[in-house]
Amino acid sequence: MKTTMKRIITLAIAVLILAGCGEQGRNGNRDTVKTTAKNTIKNPNTANGYDESVKMPKITFENDMHDFGTVMAGETISYSFKFTNTGDDDLVISQCDPSCGCTVANYPRERIAPGESGFITVTFRSAGMSGMQMKTVTVASNAQPALKKLTIKATVR
Repeated sequence: MKTTMKRIITLAIAVLILAGCGEQGRNGNRDTVKTTAKNTIKNPNTANGYDESVKMPKITFENDMHDFGTVMAGETISYSFKFTNTGDDDLVISQCDPSCGCTVANYPRERIAPGESGFITVTFRSAGMSGMQMKTVTVASNAQPALKKLTIKATVR
């Protein structure tokens, strides 16, 4: 009985150690969340409401949804969502998290100055899929609000 408990405890410790080692996102990137300078993260919310005197980036997309229409099963398709920093401080995108393993997002790792634009390219692999497919990518940044969802959809034949 004692050896069984020792094995269980040893296994539990090993799992915890391994779980903490590889904080890698679904898109295969070691995202910049932990390496983003602390001074780029700001919170304009106060006990009295929103403080507009705090300079903040703002991510504005030309569109946040794209319909590929009908695609053939097995096709790999991509779309680039164009965005602009319409705020008054540097924008840092820390992560793009797809809702499914069939979707990958590629995003800029450098700071986006106010007035500058960039692209988040979303790639969808339709292998093994059929019918209407709708996938999202959650974009995390230092903007307010910090999370924005992008959506792609396609009918796979």
